[in-house]
Amino acid sequence: MKKITSLFVAISLVIGIYIFGNIVIVAQEKSDITIDETAQNEVIKNLLENLKKSYVFEDVAKKMEMDILQKQKNKDYSKITNGEEFAKKLTEDLQAISKDKHLRVRFSPQILPVRKVKSEPTAEEVADYNNFMKRVNYGFESAKRLDGNIGYIEFRGFFDPEGGKDAVAAAMNFVANTDALIFDLRRNGGGDPEMVALICSYLFGDEKVHLNDLYWREGNKTNEFWTTPKVSGTKYLGKDVYVLTSNRTFSGAEEFSYNLKNLKRAKIVGETTGGGAHPGGSFRLNDHFSAFISTGRAISPITKTNWEGTGVKPDIEVSKEIAFETAYIDALKKSLEREKDENQKRALNNLIKETQEKIDKFQSDSAKK
Repeated sequence: MKKITSLFVAISLVIGIYIFGNIVIVAQEKSDITIDETAQNEVIKNLLENLKKSYVFEDVAKKMEMDILQKQKNKDYSKITNGEEFAKKLTEDLQAISKDKHLRVRFSPQILPVRKVKSEPTAEEVADYNNFMKRVNYGFESAKRLDGNIGYIEFRGFFDPEGGKDAVAAAMNFVANTDALIFDLRRNGGGDPEMVALICSYLFGDEKVHLNDLYWREGNKTNEFWTTPKVSGTKYLGKDVYVLTSNRTFSGAEEFSYNLKNLKRAKIVGETTGGGAHPGGSFRLNDHFSAFISTGRAISPITKTNWEGTGVKPDIEVSKEIAFETAYIDALKKSLEREKDENQKRALNNLIKETQEKIDKFQSDSAKK
């Protein structure tokens, strides 16, 4: 798997794109730039050509082509003059056929650079990328030891595993002596599958575990992802693990949840995730439009399918606002069952009561709205 070597790609990970390869995506800005029918026709022509050549499901690409061409013939797009609205309409039409939440058209008020796919990044891009990764601490927001000796780690993206391995080790070392561990992925939009595999590796023993496969239409090839028996930090074995999810949990973060749920290594708590399992890249359509096209699909070695369009259903389904408290109580109750010391039992009971009161208040306030 190629390393992600562009700052633009790094930024795209933050906003929730499961992306691979060295392809540029430019961040969106609001703009009043208008487009005419000639520009629309150019965008549609290049969009359909790229879908036909690269979209992971060739038969679905043909269906999307027929639908878009019919709408073009019916002049459905001709009254749209705003670039953002045109991109939004194309995205809606593509997703209506494909049900693919990664597949979308983007508008940029700035001229998109012409760049060769798979070309080497410049030294400036590499430096920008490395600086960006450091500023966001490779996605890791916090690592805590909570009252009751429960570990908590929040991270918001699966970034470069080579650069981020020390951050992973530091976080896992910090929570190594806790009795249970909560991973908070409620604001995690995905990222590099190699980082997904690295973090999963901390939760399994010395035998390699098959986590996920990625099939690519180009070359008709499949990449396998397994746990690594040896990691630089302390593994977290034989103890309960929870993963918090929301409807914003997407793509690579969904793979992490899906892997651990199917392998029965974690309990998923929260909301059904966003439902994006098709990786891909950005294709330039003209000076102001690009499309993220899914060029591959995830395949679980256990289910033989993935979470595209359905999301990952939690084991305990609750609102994202109380997902943490719900997982925390579950972990505390299990600690209470094991505890022998009466003083510790009282402390755990007090924590459970306090946390339950927070849940009750949220539910009461929600019922009044």
